[in-house]
Amino acid sequence: QVQLVESGGGLVQAGGSLRLSCAASGGTFRTYAMGWFRQAPGKEREFVAGVSWTWNVERTYYGDSVKGRFAISRDSAKITVYLQMNSLKPEDTAIYYCAGDDTAQRLTDVTAPSSWGQGTQVTVSS
Repeated sequence: QVQLVESGGGLVQAGGSLRLSCAASGGTFRTYAMGWFRQAPGKEREFVAGVSWTWNVERTYYGDSVKGRFAISRDSAKITVYLQMNSLKPEDTAIYYCAGDDTAQRLTDVTAPSSWGQGTQVTVSS
C-alpha cells in the first residue's frame, strides 16, 4: 500500500517562499503520478501542480493560479516530490495535500488519486 508523507509547511509573509516535500513508499513507482492539491477553509479542494512519469520520462503541469510562481520537481532515487512555492500570496493559504496514483496521465482531477498524504498547513500573512 502506497504511503505519502508530506513536510515543509509553515507560516510565511506575502512574497516569501516555502518548499514542500512528499516522500512516497510502498510501491514500485515505475509509472506513477504525484501531485499537490490544496484546500482553503470553506472552499473545495483544488489542483495545484503535478508530475507524471513512466520510467525516466516525466512531465510537469500546473494549475492556472500558480503558474510562474510554483515549481514541482522529483527526486527519482528517493521517490520524493518537491513543491517550491515562490512569491506567495495570502490566497495561497490552505492545507496542502500530496496525492498519487498508478498512472502516467495528468493527475489534476481531485477524484483521481488513490493515495493521499495527511496534509500540511501553509499560511501566508499579508
